Amino acid sequence: MIRFLLRFIGMWLLAGAFVALVLDGVRSIASSTLVMTPLGVTWLATSETSLAHTQAFIETNLSPGVWNGAMVPLLEAPLFAVLGVLGLLLILIGRPKAR
Repeated sequence: MIRFLLRFIGMWLLAGAFVALVLDGVRSIASSTLVMTPLGVTWLATSETSLAHTQAFIETNLSPGVWNGAMVPLLEAPLFAVLGVLGLLLILIGRPKAR
């Protein structure tokens, strides 16, 4: 059951990555320049308070270095790449055992 759930969520994340890639492609064609929407911009537009709470939680409980060293580059990465990698990881973790 858990494996199915991991694969199911992974497929939804891959679908989201594809949608983000198509949207970036359409924006790139319309502006005649390469456009890649970062994860941080999307998260900020979706839920500004959860981003602020996450930053405060990481800086308080772990360290500000973790936020600057790990989270800032992740938030600057293209949304389609982050969703795609996370989706692939979940699918690989949830794959059936080899017989």
